[in-house]
Amino acid sequence: MPGLNRIPLGRPPAARSLRRSLVLYLVTACLLPLVLICIITYFTIYSILQNKIQIGINASLKQEAAALENMINNLDFASKQFALDGQIVGEVSAFLQEGQVYRKMSIMSDINDKITLVNFTNPYLGITAYVMPEEPDPVLFTNFNIGSEFTVDGLPAFMRYNGATYFGPHRTKYRQSENIVFSSLRAVQTTGQQKVYVYLESNYNLFRKILNQQSYGIKLSHLLVNEAGQVTYVENPDTPAPASLAEVKWNDASQVSADYRNYLMFRYESVQGWQLIAAVKKSSFNSEIRVWFLRIGVLAVATLLFALLIALSIWKKVYGPLRKVNRQIVRMAENLEAPVSYTNVQEFDFLLGNFQDMKDRISELFAAVEHNEKQKSQLEVEKLLSQINPHFLHNTLNTVQWLARMNGQKEIDRLVTLLVKVLHYNLGKQSIIVTMREEIEALQNYMELQRIRYDYEFEFDVKAEDGVLNAAIPRFLLQPLVENAIYHGASEANGRIEVTIRSAGAESDMILMQVKDNGPGLAEREAMSLLQEEEPSKRRGLGIGLSYVNRLLHRFYGDAALLDIQSRPGSGTAVTIQFPSKMKEELEE
Repeated sequence: MPGLNRIPLGRPPAARSLRRSLVLYLVTACLLPLVLICIITYFTIYSILQNKIQIGINASLKQEAAALENMINNLDFASKQFALDGQIVGEVSAFLQEGQVYRKMSIMSDINDKITLVNFTNPYLGITAYVMPEEPDPVLFTNFNIGSEFTVDGLPAFMRYNGATYFGPHRTKYRQSENIVFSSLRAVQTTGQQKVYVYLESNYNLFRKILNQQSYGIKLSHLLVNEAGQVTYVENPDTPAPASLAEVKWNDASQVSADYRNYLMFRYESVQGWQLIAAVKKSSFNSEIRVWFLRIGVLAVATLLFALLIALSIWKKVYGPLRKVNRQIVRMAENLEAPVSYTNVQEFDFLLGNFQDMKDRISELFAAVEHNEKQKSQLEVEKLLSQINPHFLHNTLNTVQWLARMNGQKEIDRLVTLLVKVLHYNLGKQSIIVTMREEIEALQNYMELQRIRYDYEFEFDVKAEDGVLNAAIPRFLLQPLVENAIYHGASEANGRIEVTIRSAGAESDMILMQVKDNGPGLAEREAMSLLQEEEPSKRRGLGIGLSYVNRLLHRFYGDAALLDIQSRPGSGTAVTIQFPSKMKEELEE
């Protein structure tokens, strides 16, 4: 086909097979990231697991320790209520000193009611009892049956805190339960010589709920250390418990131990004096690494097979449509009007669709060139007429002006002079970019012409700052705003139009231009309709509406310009535009 660049005949240059390249690229693309990930992961797996321990286990350990601290604080608060509160302590003292059985029973009932109330409002509490350990029958009052052989001897000492002694973890004193609890013993300040203590236990299920291995995501064991540094509780008997924490080497920054009998230990030191330790077996990490390597190997083999399968599938999917596209290109040289035949493959059909659009566009361009050639002479004639008509109009008005002067018609002379100036500004051939001073001068001529036309029924005032008079603006930016105010707001008697032009602020490079009238105002729907293009038959005045101003602002200032119409029936209308202050060269570009 003429115009096409043809490859010279002869032996073509050596080319690589698309199928082989496709297989190589896909296998490389699939395996290379996997190999890189394996290498990077191999060197970082230990640090990843360490971060997992330090972040995950320490966070869970801190949460459990906070729950234990909260439980002990609740025991401390409740024991102070029972041991230091004046009313209940007074009742205990009265009970011990009272000799009448009836009075003792009444006091006992009141004390039991208070014990029940405090236990009801504090779900962290279990057993609550007033005891006298040195007496044969040590239990005075209790909310559960703990037996007459009550003693704190043999309970594992935990710490001294806020004047009370804490024990635990240990089996509850409640006979019908095997739960593990914490307990506290605080002396009651009675008036007699007897030594009375209040004994409190934590809720039966609370300790078991606090130490929750499921929150760690890994198998571990908890150890609890009292304030003397002794291990008082080991969750898993198989976990090696150090006789002293001095045996364990700790990292002071992370509170993580080195390898201690194939375990990693993490501890939380409470401000109350005790410590909570989580022991993790190192074999758990080794098993995770072995599982990781196995999964990576299986994934690598599966990825290789998958890449080969995908490469063959893509080759079959691409080769057929490629041949079809090639046939369509060859057919274009033979017949430009023939429609393309699609392949049912989205990407190739998109390409063929664009190819069809190109063919249609070429056909349209051929038709457009032919049509434009026919219209060329007519356009040249219209262009000549558009240049002649303004000159003819100006010459005719100048003739009318001189006739009026010769006959002494000063009003007609003034009216025609203003009209000539307005038409010269509007229909002249000067640049579309003018200064604010020129725009205001043309506007004043236009408004004087309108005031003569309306027999001076409205007032007109322009207030412009000196600093904006030399700013460059597009021609006809202000006049349509005033024309709109005349036809929609100030056409009645006593009308007034105020034009304000100023800088938007001392530090701003924006110019604010507002045209305000005192007319009847517009509804919101009417105000918005002013921005729409009017039909030629409905245009008034010079026929330049607010839609022209809106287009002009977007053309020269883009989104930096704003046009706002504020109007309400009976309150007049204010049209405000705001745009950046620019030099003439900037706008012309």
